[in-house]
Amino acid sequence: MADWWDADGRRHRKQFSTASSAREHEHRETALAHAERAGREMKLAARSSGSKRSKPAVTDTGTIEPAKGKLGVMIPGMGAVATTFVAGVEAIRKGLAKPIGSLTQMGTVRLGKRTDGRSPKVKEFVPLAGLDDLVFTGWDIFEDNMFESASNAGVLDYRLLDQLKPFLSSITPRPAVFDHNYVKKIQGPNVKKGKSKMDLAEQLRQDIRDFKKSSGASRLVTMWCGSTESYIEPTEAHQSLKAFEKALRENDEMIAPSMMYAYASLMEGVPFANGAPNLTVDLPVMLELSRKNEAPICGKDFKTGQTLMKTVLAPAFKARLLGLSGWYSTNILGNRDGEVLDDPGSFKTKEESKLGVLEHILQPSLYPELYGNMYHKVRINYYPPRGDNKEGWDNIDIFGWLGYPMQIKVDFLCRDSILAAPIVLDLVLFLDLAQRCSELKGLGIQEWLSFYFKSPMTVPGLYPEHDLFIQSMKLKNTLRHLKGEEMITHLGLEYYD
Repeated sequence: MADWWDADGRRHRKQFSTASSAREHEHRETALAHAERAGREMKLAARSSGSKRSKPAVTDTGTIEPAKGKLGVMIPGMGAVATTFVAGVEAIRKGLAKPIGSLTQMGTVRLGKRTDGRSPKVKEFVPLAGLDDLVFTGWDIFEDNMFESASNAGVLDYRLLDQLKPFLSSITPRPAVFDHNYVKKIQGPNVKKGKSKMDLAEQLRQDIRDFKKSSGASRLVTMWCGSTESYIEPTEAHQSLKAFEKALRENDEMIAPSMMYAYASLMEGVPFANGAPNLTVDLPVMLELSRKNEAPICGKDFKTGQTLMKTVLAPAFKARLLGLSGWYSTNILGNRDGEVLDDPGSFKTKEESKLGVLEHILQPSLYPELYGNMYHKVRINYYPPRGDNKEGWDNIDIFGWLGYPMQIKVDFLCRDSILAAPIVLDLVLFLDLAQRCSELKGLGIQEWLSFYFKSPMTVPGLYPEHDLFIQSMKLKNTLRHLKGEEMITHLGLEYYD
């Protein structure tokens, strides 16, 4: 005899010839009832939360184009981050290292219920470009090839670099667009000259076309790995394509070099990711161009060291309703990044990026007694002996039950470019995926990639999600959605009915 209850709670009973067949039928019917009930609950949860999908889940057939051919990666700024990324990809291709830190290469995505046991690797679940298909170029104000630049950066062991020397030496920088007013602490000889900023932008567009032809790439992605530019705010020149092109022709001082790279890329239909806290693509004109030419954009500022820790710890304080009196953060770092940030204008740009994290995660307007009076201070200090091995030190003053104070100290001795390189790889592959996806390529901003940024881009008027765990869920749920899989809500009631 087998007993089971359907999704509406009705009891059923049936006679079987053997006990084993009765148990098998009972288990099967119970599992089906659980699945049906879970589906109902997820639909109810979606309605009650006010969220809705514009169309039902789709299958992968015809919605994502296959990753055929080579994928060209173009990098403005061939310094420590860029060379660590490119050298790392080549080392992995040669079997000399593992892609540790890369979600696209080592991560998995759970599908269905916990009891289903379905957790494929991300790179097997969605059609990403393979590492063997990547080809590289870049721009830089210094003439060093990637082997020389990587050697100067001092991030990677010389024994590994020697094994990669032939490949890295073959990648030489194209002359860069550079404006000393935006990056005051460095100067280099490998710089483009032009009659106007529009002329310089057109030279960049020609570089892009030349690289696509010479490399044989079928698709391209641009990754800004250049310096932090001096702080500016949007002006009328940034509000529309017509105004921006007029400003380019008139050499408007509010058009930064990074914006010219973004303009050139988007005009050529190339996705663009901004790894620095510069405005760059966080402008109405770039959103307009991105949507018009179906070239996805995302940014800004790679989330690597200290801010990564903040997006882990702050959600824990909020989840447990622990108060925060103050958070003091200081950094010491060398290399070109530290030298550039030694300028007050560039530091201001970085400071704005780092300060917004706590405000958005903790929501002091909703929890004024806990976070309404918090004091948040950020310092960055250039210290040449440290090189790329950045140190982020935090003093955190919290308070708990009955207002009793406590402290947390964090000393993160990290390797900045080692943490950034897998971010660059994931963004290259995910941006390429977005452009091949009919549902994503026309959106412009790819908010689902917020996971990788200190100051994630959103459409105007929408606050960004900074909580690392919400960002991770957003990213993986986007992948599930693209493949027609159910969202994971972690409701869990279906296991206990």
